[in-house]
Amino acid sequence: MSEIMPDDHVYVVPRKMVLGMGDMAAWTKSEAYHEYVGFIYALNDAVKGKSNSSANPASQKVEHVLELMETLNKWIDEIPPVDQPQRFGNKAFKTWFKKLTEDADVELKKMLPENKHNTITEIAPYLIQAFGNDIRIDYGTGHEMSFLFFLCCLFKIGALDQTDKTAAVCLIFKRYVEISRKLQRTYRMEPAGSHGVWSLDDYQFVPFIWGSSQLMGHHRIEPSMLATEAVVEDNYNEYLFFGCIKFILEVKTGMFAEHSNQLWNISGVDSWSKVNAGLIKMYKAEVLAKFPVIQHVLFGSLMTLKESKFKMGPGGPPRMAPPRLQRPS
Repeated sequence: MSEIMPDDHVYVVPRKMVLGMGDMAAWTKSEAYHEYVGFIYALNDAVKGKSNSSANPASQKVEHVLELMETLNKWIDEIPPVDQPQRFGNKAFKTWFKKLTEDADVELKKMLPENKHNTITEIAPYLIQAFGNDIRIDYGTGHEMSFLFFLCCLFKIGALDQTDKTAAVCLIFKRYVEISRKLQRTYRMEPAGSHGVWSLDDYQFVPFIWGSSQLMGHHRIEPSMLATEAVVEDNYNEYLFFGCIKFILEVKTGMFAEHSNQLWNISGVDSWSKVNAGLIKMYKAEVLAKFPVIQHVLFGSLMTLKESKFKMGPGGPPRMAPPRLQRPS
């Protein structure tokens, strides 16, 4: 993860810059791409073998971010869904989203020290885009990615410290995912894209990556147990992966192997380290390499489309070759 930005850095309003398929090559060679993939790996390593509760006590900087998240959560309670004929896409989400758009600057000023207020111009749009689209009333991996850009920027501006990496996953990101799910259920949000084609549970992807890292080396829980109801109930609050599975089991009916086939395949892999490596490979191919996702990404001075001097191989930082996530027949 990169060094903190200097005090005299000039922040800009980030904007969309990947406007066509021809721009995808610039994205995969960009500083933003390499920084983001490095960020995924760094936090993946930070939570290896660690449960969510192991991140306590949180630093004061982490507490400030969590206070912001609780404010957003409170707004959901204050803005109930409206009575309307259609089943999906409750229009009350537009009201919640409008409040986020209008109040983001104020809430970020509460979160940040005064000498960081000049960063809000650039980081606020990432926060605003992180919870869904107010026109389509949907949510997907692009919105998740926007929050992770926001989180990465917090490290870059010094609003979080390097020692906060574990808490960034186990506390902040966990709370973000919980709030996103509450939004999805409260306002009946649609999965963005073709019914979650670039995710594992219609909405999220990264909790499965970092969640599988948390489970590496676990003395008792193996991938084959990922859909075992008792294991899920005992561990959903401690491990992101099982938080995801619990959500799936609550919102979907029928056989797990049918409604969550990709996860069923994963349950046949023999170790969490192989699951983790395979999921990172899948994320690069199915999210980071997809124009329908990247066309919405915002680029500024913190996450820039300038070509990176660092040449990373197609597999990212050196890792054991990930297996195909295919359940043995």
